[in-house]
Amino acid sequence: MKKPTIVDNTIRIPSSQEYLVDIDSFLEGILRGYAINESTIADIAISVTEIVNNAIIHGNKSDLEKEVAVSITKRNSEIEIIIADQGSGFDPSTVKSPITDDNLLREVGRGIFIVKSLMDRVVFNSRGNCGTIVTLSKQLS
Repeated sequence: MKKPTIVDNTIRIPSSQEYLVDIDSFLEGILRGYAINESTIADIAISVTEIVNNAIIHGNKSDLEKEVAVSITKRNSEIEIIIADQGSGFDPSTVKSPITDDNLLREVGRGIFIVKSLMDRVVFNSRGNCGTIVTLSKQLS
């Protein structure tokens, strides 16, 4: 089985949930190096884990021949994380709101809602059969 690869501030993993721990370690190591507070690190880590998990399961369909890439950049007082999969694209408008009465008790569908509440900016860019790129941004205090 392939292994995660790290080059500069980017990690690439095969599409398996067993590599989520590698994403978390990579991310937290970089964020702690930037001296970011633990609460902000937790918000970012939860958000990235959710989006990477979606990329693995829904984007790449857990196909081990496909990868998920996570890049992190710090610009002034902002952290930007870019997550890219190699799936068939994603339209976030198709996800039902988890806070409407019909969906309150559903066990799925809350991830994107949670990510949007934890991050300052969440942008989905579907590239059709070339996958989806999700950009997460968080202002640092």
